[in-house]
Amino acid sequence: MQRLPIDKIISKIEAEETFSAVSDDYSFTLKIDEYVPYVCGAVHDGHQFRKELWENCLHTEYERWYEEDPETKSMVISHPILIAGCDSRFEYDLNRDPENAVFETAWGKQLWKQPLPEAQKEKSLKKHASFYEVVHALISKIEEKYGICVVYDMHSYNWKRWDREVPTWNLGTSNIDNERFGDQVEAWRQALSTIELPHNIKQTAKINDTFQGNGYFLKYITTNFKNTLVLATEIAKVYCDEYNQVIYPEVVSAVEEQLKFLLKEHALNFYNSYS
Repeated sequence: MQRLPIDKIISKIEAEETFSAVSDDYSFTLKIDEYVPYVCGAVHDGHQFRKELWENCLHTEYERWYEEDPETKSMVISHPILIAGCDSRFEYDLNRDPENAVFETAWGKQLWKQPLPEAQKEKSLKKHASFYEVVHALISKIEEKYGICVVYDMHSYNWKRWDREVPTWNLGTSNIDNERFGDQVEAWRQALSTIELPHNIKQTAKINDTFQGNGYFLKYITTNFKNTLVLATEIAKVYCDEYNQVIYPEVVSAVEEQLKFLLKEHALNFYNSYS
């Protein structure tokens, strides 16, 4: 993996080079093993939280981890194109628009002892902007090359905070073209419902049951690229103990192994249907 500035990452995409890189500020990673008509994203996988913010933050390291989406990058690591955040959403949230990406409160609790200095806020927003410059270049290249693209926008959610039964997988579709892509959404839901997990973990997949797909990553791509479908895909945190901060590697591995086939098959069917 190389450490590269944003302009070099973009120039490599434009030249259709294969590469694996971390941005020069260490805010996100991108690997392109091959140019294919689908992209995996894990915008909330990151846990880094820059040191100048530590003393001013009221949330603990565990509280930050609880609201992040750990291991979502690992679940799609085998796929040819993968972009993932390295920084915690508590520093800036890649799934919110720039005006709301730096929190003042988070999940009902004030985030900072003192309001963030403007210079610190700007440093965070610069990283947010750089990420979206690269996303724009990446999706532009895929659409230019293939005419169509599907993005698997991977997330996780804390299922134990719900007071009703919730699905293992949830697809959020309220901001996509369901008339055009509805069949592909249902095909992806069905594929996810077939995944088998260790320890007899219950396996269900629903659409707009817990979340509706209101994230900025989906909205940004959908607004700017008319031939790209973004599938906001949330797995309940059955792959960890969300109260004790313990990851279950065997569950993560089971998801990753099955998505190797299921995701690739879905992407191929999508391409064949719309190209």
